[in-house]
Amino acid sequence: MSTLRGMFITGTDTSVGKTIVTAALAATLRAEGLNAGVWKPVQSGGLLGSGATDAERLLQSTGICERPEAVAPFTFEAPLTPMLAAKQAGVTLTLKEIIAAGEPLIKRYKTLFIEGAGGVAVPLTDDALVIDLISALHIPVLIVARSGLGTINHTLLTVSFLQQRGIPIVGIIMNDSECINPLDDPSAAANAELIERYSGGLKVLGRFPRLHDEANAEMLIHSVRRTIQLAPIRQAFSVQSSTGNDGN
Repeated sequence: MSTLRGMFITGTDTSVGKTIVTAALAATLRAEGLNAGVWKPVQSGGLLGSGATDAERLLQSTGICERPEAVAPFTFEAPLTPMLAAKQAGVTLTLKEIIAAGEPLIKRYKTLFIEGAGGVAVPLTDDALVIDLISALHIPVLIVARSGLGTINHTLLTVSFLQQRGIPIVGIIMNDSECINPLDDPSAAANAELIERYSGGLKVLGRFPRLHDEANAEMLIHSVRRTIQLAPIRQAFSVQSSTGNDGN
């Protein structure tokens, strides 16, 4: 595999807003002049051409000129965990094939924002979870978590699993966009502080706002600059550039 510089965006669960946060971060750093691309290694729950798949939403929201099938080399229609969705389509995925399919993107962009499927313990293949893909790619992780009730448990479990595998965590972004009404959830105000306390000092980099209109790149960039601490993300890319991120 070519040298990969990037960041893996994982969630504490499915439907926590990984796609919109991934798009927002990619759009923002691209606006700063970074040649950043997006990669969705495996997606399920729809087919390309519908406009509703994660890969298509990533491209629509960032303005990146790329073919959806290049961003999402493995797309399956069934709304199942990727391993089962692939089997239903008659495909047996392997970790080696998933990584190899991203090689053109790795060569084309200086850095990649890689969006996972669901959380870190989601099965990708018969013998590999999402966390195994992250480990094989040798890149740091950014966690996207809901802002509301229940997020502390889900986030701390995700952090613990990643730390057990020695995977560096850049930080956590709380996301309002998938909450029904975060303003009515009294837990949302304190959840970030409690996650930082009980995670051993991991930083919550901000709370991404709920967007009521169709998100375009300009809106996403404005939201990121207003609510998210970008310095740790830039620093993670800088460290990779200085070390070469050769996986050693």
